[in-house]
Amino acid sequence: MLIKIFLTIIFLCITVAVGIYSRKQARSVDGFVLGGRSVGPWLTAFAYGTSYFSAVVFVGYAGQFGWKYGMSASWIGIGNAIIGSLLAWIVLGRRTKAMTQHIQSRTMPDFFGTRYNDEWLRVVASVIAFVFLIPYTAGVYMGISRLFEMGFGIPYEYCAMIMALLTAVYVILGGYKATAINDFIQGIIMLFGITTVIAVVLHNQGGLAEAYNKMFEATPTAHDLEDKSGLFSNFQAGDFASWFGPNPLSLLGVVVLTSLGTWGLPQMVGKFYSITDEAAIKRGTIISTIFALVVSGGCYFLGGFGRLFPEPAFNPEKHKYAYDSIVPSMLETLPDVLIALVVLLVLSASMSTLASLVLTSSSTMTLDLIYRDKKSLDGEVEGGEIDDQVAEKIERRKVVVMRVLIVFFIALSLMIALNPPQFIAQLMGISWGALAGAFLAPFMLGLYWKGVTRASVWACFVWGVGLTVVNMMMGNSILNPIDCGAVAMVGGFVVVFIVSLITKKMDTEKVENIFKCYNN
Repeated sequence: MLIKIFLTIIFLCITVAVGIYSRKQARSVDGFVLGGRSVGPWLTAFAYGTSYFSAVVFVGYAGQFGWKYGMSASWIGIGNAIIGSLLAWIVLGRRTKAMTQHIQSRTMPDFFGTRYNDEWLRVVASVIAFVFLIPYTAGVYMGISRLFEMGFGIPYEYCAMIMALLTAVYVILGGYKATAINDFIQGIIMLFGITTVIAVVLHNQGGLAEAYNKMFEATPTAHDLEDKSGLFSNFQAGDFASWFGPNPLSLLGVVVLTSLGTWGLPQMVGKFYSITDEAAIKRGTIISTIFALVVSGGCYFLGGFGRLFPEPAFNPEKHKYAYDSIVPSMLETLPDVLIALVVLLVLSASMSTLASLVLTSSSTMTLDLIYRDKKSLDGEVEGGEIDDQVAEKIERRKVVVMRVLIVFFIALSLMIALNPPQFIAQLMGISWGALAGAFLAPFMLGLYWKGVTRASVWACFVWGVGLTVVNMMMGNSILNPIDCGAVAMVGGFVVVFIVSLITKKMDTEKVENIFKCYNN
């Protein structure tokens, strides 16, 4: 216990120290939100990876999907590396950096408002982002708190509150630069931690070959057969150790949600806004992909052996397991030093994701709702012009508002985490489904295709949010939250394409001016 407490205190002191160190660069809006658009490839790549993978993945997704799909769950990690990282950087990185800098966009809602010349798109997008980032944040709280409860014996509620407080401190102090530096430190811990834990867990099972043989012999339990999803209805012997598991189609839906979904999440795409230049994007692509392959691939590979450990508690009324307890139960038998490492691993992943989420949410609300009307700022000065002194005053005011909203967002998501309505994976599915379903297609196509219309963006917002909310209100009776999110994302491209063909085109001159950013 002393070792665990000592290592955790050191880690937390470092994160706060980084916040204090970075506070001078967080005085302006660009400095607080984007790190001055001068963050290098290593920091950006690690910030992308650590924001991507949190306790939601390590505890919630790895446990639930490892139990359902066995060793084939590793495909989710591979998909995260190839689609969610490699292709995301290749397809979005350069164009996002160039266009957002050209149109002076600081957030994703700001991109929609400026790219499609519609202030109401900016407003609605910021509301969608704020509302649906909350359940994702609550899921992160739940994941880390379960691990703390297992490792330290501290009640879940206290764990969630402590983490919320510490994250708020270093984000409020240092903004994006503090978040990026801490992400790098936390990413190193994650890389070392996941490889060490996998090696020890497999060693305790007699090695990889022996663990594989045990998984080959594993069969669905009686409770599995009560699952209403039909996942195990056609189960064959050895499916939990096979290449594609008991239900390849369902597995594909998870790969799509967790991999393609990052392309439409404001906190993920925002990393491309802040990177220094194209050369840094090329290096960042390689670094981010390797990071994702090790961390995400390792998490799902580890979760795939969940059936070699005690069966989790089952709720007969909901026909569901306590999936969030699977990974903690796998780690309970580890030596204290390794449990301390696991706690730091998940704490690192979770705090980096939380920092990214709260910074994205607060900046979106401040810049795209409260201070979206630049004319109202002009009115503060006689003659309608703002001198340098007043402009600096307004910048400081915006940063103060963002810091206040960070506290509000953390408090709100903490309240949900203390009274969670769903499992971690379902919370994330709802959040990612609505956000990526609404934003992914109009954002990505808006970077490449001049023919995207304003009406098609509105239609995609309605599609992504509408499908997710209707499905949720009907008790997920149409689709489970994971599959619903995947359908919302992929369907968004169809919606934008068809509606763009039949609705009024945007002003050609304005669109051409926006796309000039790619000429260099």
